[in-house]
Parts: sequence; C-alpha cells; structure tokens
Amino acid sequence: MAPAIMTLAADAPKLDTGNTAFMLLSAALVMVMTPGLAFFYGGMVRVKSALNMLMMSFISLGIITILWTLYGFSFAFDSGNGFMGGTDWLGMRNIGIGELWPGYGIPVYVFAVFQLMFAIITPALISGALADRVKFTAWALFITLWATVVYFPVAHWVWASDGWLFKYGVIDFAGGTAVHINAGAAALGVILVIGKRVGFKRDPMRPHSLPLVMLGAGLLWFGWFGFNAGSWLGADGVAAVAFTNTQVATAAAMLGWLAYEKLRHGSFTTLGAASGAVSGLVAITPACGSVSPLGAIAVGLIAGVLCAAAVGLKYKFGYDDSLDVVGVHMVGGIVGSLLIGLFATGGVGQTAKGLFYGGGVDQLGKQAVGVGAVLGYSLVASAVLAKLIDLVMGFRVSEDDEVTGIDQIEHAETAYDFAGAGGGTVRTTAAPVPSTKSSEAGASDKKVDA
Repeated sequence: MAPAIMTLAADAPKLDTGNTAFMLLSAALVMVMTPGLAFFYGGMVRVKSALNMLMMSFISLGIITILWTLYGFSFAFDSGNGFMGGTDWLGMRNIGIGELWPGYGIPVYVFAVFQLMFAIITPALISGALADRVKFTAWALFITLWATVVYFPVAHWVWASDGWLFKYGVIDFAGGTAVHINAGAAALGVILVIGKRVGFKRDPMRPHSLPLVMLGAGLLWFGWFGFNAGSWLGADGVAAVAFTNTQVATAAAMLGWLAYEKLRHGSFTTLGAASGAVSGLVAITPACGSVSPLGAIAVGLIAGVLCAAAVGLKYKFGYDDSLDVVGVHMVGGIVGSLLIGLFATGGVGQTAKGLFYGGGVDQLGKQAVGVGAVLGYSLVASAVLAKLIDLVMGFRVSEDDEVTGIDQIEHAETAYDFAGAGGGTVRTTAAPVPSTKSSEAGASDKKVDA
C-alpha cells in the first residue's frame, strides 16, 4: 500500500485501466471493513451499548473523510520532511484529474481514496477498548485530534518515500505499525487515563449477539483482501501473494487461537474463532508481501496463540480494555512486524534501497525500531489528548448514565425494540373478564404480555 513502493516500480506514464479498476475495488473493500468492525464490536458488548459501538465506528466515516480532504492526505503523503508531509495538497488542490501517482498507472485521486479508507478504520479500531463508558462528543473530538496529531504523521513516517522509518528500512506492507500498533497503543493510552468500567471484574459483561460478531468478522476478513492485496497498488503476482498469505495466515491464526482456548478453557467458542481470525489478519498485514505461504502459516499460528494469551493480561494488570484492542491489534501488530525479520524470504518488501529478499538479525532490529517508535509515540500522544479532553469537557459519562445504558443516554435509542416484539405490549380486551377475586378484578380490563 505504501506510496514508498513507488520507488520500486517502473515508471508508468500512461493510465493503466486494469490497475485503476483493481484499486477502486480494493478501496471499496477496505471501506466495508469499517461497518464490519462496527458489527464485530457491536455484537461483543451488552445490549445497552450496542448502538453506541456502531456509531463510534460510523462517525469515523464522516469525520476522517472531511479531515483527509482538508489536510490529511497532504500531511500524510505530500513531500515534506521525515516526520510530516507538505501543504501542496491541502483541500485536495493542485491535483490534476489525469495526474498519475508517481511510478504507477493509477490516478492520484485513486491512491488518495484508497489511503482514506485506512485512515478511517484506524481510529475506529480504538473504540472497542472504550466500550460502555465515553461521551460521544468526547469521542468525536478525540478522533479528530488523534488523526491530526498521530495518524497522519505516522502514516508519513512509515509509507512516504521521505518518511524517516521508511528511509531507515522498516517494512510495513499494509499497516502493522501505522494501523494496528498505532491503534492498539492509542487504546492503551486512553484507557489508562479514563479508567475502568463500572463493575469491571465483578459484573458479567458477555457479548449480547455472537451471530453479529461472526458477521462482523466475516466482513472484516472479506474486506482485508483489499486492505492487503490492494496495498501493492497493482494487480500482479505480488498482489496475488499478499492475497494468498492473507487467507492462509488468518486460517492458521483461527486454528491456533481455538487450540489454545480448548487447552486452556476446555471449549471451542465462536468468539474465539472470530477473534483468532482477526488476530491473523492483523499479524499478516505488515508481512503479507515478504513471506511465503508457509511463513504465513507460522505467522498466523504464532499470532493466534500469543494474542489469545494476551487478552487475559488486562485482568492481571488491571487495565480495562473492553473488547481486547490491545491484546489483538497491538500485540498482533507487534508479532507480525517482528516476524518479518525471521520469516521474510523470497518476497518483496518496501525499503528505501529497493527490493528486499529475506529476513535476518539486521532487519529484525529495524522492525523493532519501527515497532517501538510508533508504539511509544501513539501511547504517549493518545494519553495526553485523552487527558486534555477529560479536563476540558469530561471524557466519560456519569456512573449513573453508564449503568442505565449509554445507548439511551447518548443516542436516545435502543438497539432492539423488545416492546414491539411482545416484550411489553398492553392490549385492552373487548369486555372485562368476570372474577370474584379482587386481585383479578383489578387486572381484568387489560392483559400484559410477558
């Protein structure tokens, strides 16, 4: 995905309609991942928070699209310095309708809209860690500031040809650092500031709709082919390898998570299958273009087991990561990024020096620098932003509102109309039912369905 790969491809002075069509389709696939994420998260929370989880993802489609158009694309991908892009493309100005992305036969607008979908889903990933307890206005302000201060600069570090991590030689094919570690570290930073849910470790907080979780996971898996294969910016053999590795690693991670779950807890659960699949998708994202299918199996299995183990750390260390964003996305992103140094072989990586074949200690060290830089910056910056918002307007709803249900308080709606389904309808009868019992007589003129 990285524009940095433009330094690896041959010049393409003419429009390539096949690659352009492929990239438009890939962008649409990545877009559908955000609603998929909304369903995945929405099914994992309690009934009283389901709509809020859906909205926390959907609002990103609105806010980030506008920010990207105004300045996000320019800050992330215009030529600038090692840390931030320039200002030539503010408001999407100075981009000709027929202008091609350097080194490729696709229009700049196609590249921009493809990258927009990555920018949209990354802050939406954070929302799962904050389920049940934050003000919607505070969340909207947070993702506005976070995208500006964290995502746009980090995307430039990792994927722009003049980004400092790209020039250093860090490989991130489709977003292990810029998307998943970035979002996972941000989630950890925010939850350390805003604190735990009411009843954490005490009250049952089981998913209210596992079918919704499975639907969301399926949409994420489907869209991820555009996420990874599209990141090569062309329909060729490398895209085919990335597509294949995405499927292989995801399958292996799902099996690895389920095996761990069976050995540790005695059951194969649908939530484990869905979470394991997502952990594999996360881990293969940075490595899909630089490992073989056998390497993808190893990446997936390792990620599935380690992420399954990592989700329990919140109980040990006492941080309330509601839907395991830290355990799946941060840990999965770290695993996938570092394993490039061990399993990369015979594939194509994106480095400033051109084609990359094989891993090694040197590459492992570079990957570790990339992981540490993104994790540290996102963690600290996100915690600072959350603290500022909390001081200015309060980040959390009140305890009473949290107990009542954030859907009703923040959105004046509920996910399910139980009354309409027979949960509380009141029917009047044509005539009272005679009764000699006073208790029955008082209730004889109406019937309340259970």
